[in-house]
Amino acid sequence: MAVSETTEKVALIQSDAVAFGVIMAVLGLIFYTSSRQHGFWHKFYKHIPALLLCYFVPGALNSLGFFTADAGDNIYHIASRYLLPASLFLLTLSIDLKKIFGLGWRALAMFFTATVGIIIGGPLAIWLFHVISPEWVAGDVWKGMSTVAGSWIGGGANQAAMKELYNVEESLFGTMIAVDVLVAEIWMIGLLIMAKKSDGMDKMLGADNSKIEDLKRTVEKYTRENERVSYLNDYMIILGIAFAVVGLGHLMGSWLGPFFGQFDWAKEYSLDSHFLWLILTATFAGIGLSFTRTREYEHAGASKIGSVFIYVLVASIGMKMNLGEIYHNWQLFFVGAVWMMIHIILLFIVAKAIKAPAFFIAVGSKANVGGAASAPVVAAAFHPSLAPVGVLLAILGYAVGTFGAYLTAEMMRMVVAG
Repeated sequence: MAVSETTEKVALIQSDAVAFGVIMAVLGLIFYTSSRQHGFWHKFYKHIPALLLCYFVPGALNSLGFFTADAGDNIYHIASRYLLPASLFLLTLSIDLKKIFGLGWRALAMFFTATVGIIIGGPLAIWLFHVISPEWVAGDVWKGMSTVAGSWIGGGANQAAMKELYNVEESLFGTMIAVDVLVAEIWMIGLLIMAKKSDGMDKMLGADNSKIEDLKRTVEKYTRENERVSYLNDYMIILGIAFAVVGLGHLMGSWLGPFFGQFDWAKEYSLDSHFLWLILTATFAGIGLSFTRTREYEHAGASKIGSVFIYVLVASIGMKMNLGEIYHNWQLFFVGAVWMMIHIILLFIVAKAIKAPAFFIAVGSKANVGGAASAPVVAAAFHPSLAPVGVLLAILGYAVGTFGAYLTAEMMRMVVAG
């Protein structure tokens, strides 16, 4: 009797608990090395974003056979169903709409122009390549691109929400992460150059940047007023509220998902999805409570806790990726580049029309494309005191990211469907 052969590889790590320990150690090591202010690591992270490593180091370990498929699935399920909605709530909770409106209408105009550029840029790029080379954007590519929209409008939490909502296949998602980071980082270089030449660009745009000085003083005052020492009570209350909202989100999903599941038109737009109502509940709860005293817990570290949850989610996604599959979709980098060009062109057209300073172009764009991680970096390139402006606008991006990405995805779906 012949002995049957199998090509299935046995994972090095069989335990979910050990696998979780490994990815947390990886995250700790990445953040430790990225915090170095001198030497090799300081230079390394000038070129390689820490976020990219948080995806790709677990992905590399998975590709090398470290984790079982079950480990990745189990850890990701916990992260996506509990940590993701909690992070969306905590990041959205810190929105101060009065302060954001106080930045001036041009700042908000450029932020929303950047958002619109991404929302329409995705479908236009898909349409262009659907005409030129339809095989490049055939099949489920639009679903993968929805995760880029989530990242470029909001951030990692919104990206993960789109991945889960549209059930994006892991190897395609790995490519989309690469498209997201590569295209965004190229544009980041352009923005930093813009910061060095902002006076000349303001002259070219016919912009009056006198409001920027007022903005600097406003931001400095806001920062001083909200400094606070955090205590254990703060962290317990923050976590208590966050996971109470997560529980409410699951409850709403269990009610509304089956209700809309009765209608064919609702299924077409994923309104029967338990997960959709989970993340919508978390986001709306964050926006609603941002008008109450609950928002003050942002000063005790609410968004930092939310960011921790995102990075755990990011690593759990990486555990499910096979990096060797990325080369199968290399052409999608061109789609992403065209998408970004549409975003940039629209920004400059509107900036010229409303005479917005280069600062508002840069921070409005990165508040979308880069989020809270890189928007303050770009803002600080213009002036250190302006870094919180990037954070404020990026937080607004978290609120609109899921809705904007969902709209983008549905338009891309219609383009591909003809």
